[in-house]
Amino acid sequence: MGLPEDYLDYPIRKYGMDHDRYDWSVMFERQPVTWPNGARVALWVIPTVEWFPLDMENTPFKVPGAPERVYPDYWTYTLRDYGTRIGIYRIMRVLDDLGIKGSVALNSAIAERHPYLVEQINKRGWEIIAHGVDMDKTHHGDLPIDEETQLVEGSLKVLRELSGQDIRGWLSPAKSQSMNTPDLAAAQGIEYMCDWANDEMPYPFRTKSGEILAMPHPLEMDDQHILINLRQSEEEFVAQVQDQFDWLYNEAADGNGRIMAISLHSWVSGQAFRVKPLAEALGYIMNHKGVWSATGGEIVDAIRLERR
Repeated sequence: MGLPEDYLDYPIRKYGMDHDRYDWSVMFERQPVTWPNGARVALWVIPTVEWFPLDMENTPFKVPGAPERVYPDYWTYTLRDYGTRIGIYRIMRVLDDLGIKGSVALNSAIAERHPYLVEQINKRGWEIIAHGVDMDKTHHGDLPIDEETQLVEGSLKVLRELSGQDIRGWLSPAKSQSMNTPDLAAAQGIEYMCDWANDEMPYPFRTKSGEILAMPHPLEMDDQHILINLRQSEEEFVAQVQDQFDWLYNEAADGNGRIMAISLHSWVSGQAFRVKPLAEALGYIMNHKGVWSATGGEIVDAIRLERR
């Protein structure tokens, strides 16, 4: 069977990109970015705490970390709960010891179920990034816009009320978006989103409510991806963090700042046998001069100051 006659009839086909969300550019040809106090690298650490309901519907797909066994999968459910009860506090201690700030990606369901965790985040002066309602409430193309609007508004309302924070950043569950997600998030006051993985530096992203920033939340520099999905060792994780940092640090030697973003999951790096490797990897970074530990919001503010 041949292609239908209308196969190539694409309403926004044009030279260059097929959308107008941002202007295409090569990172190495952009204006240099200068961080506060002349820092070479901004260290952005994103601990992630998520709720995977025991009775997940997994619509339209099973998100990474979801239960894999027949209901009720207590094995998986309780391991994720371990991260919320124990693991995240180990990660907090490591970051505290090294003087590193955290930007915690948090499901609103976690904030409702574990108010003490929200208190501990606020106590440290850390930032909360909205991470949707829970890991079974994904954003996708078949989701009616009124339902998605309720998810975005509902998660932000809960997080803002329970934390007292403005909540400036958005990370969709499983990084899954519909065509409407950026517009809906920006309409609720979100200033940066973390779902697009096509850059290493923030870049302007257009929405119906104005411009926000797309932030380089990592897919590869992620403990769940490295240690669980790829089944690499803790020693390999440490080496990859150090190699990533070394390269970015050297690139920034000419005064063009870089971002070292690391995604951590409470049930992964919060395991007792992984605390020492985590501290080793992050300690290596902090032992270098010219490293600025920052939240996502602080990075956004620095970028906007540069663009004035």
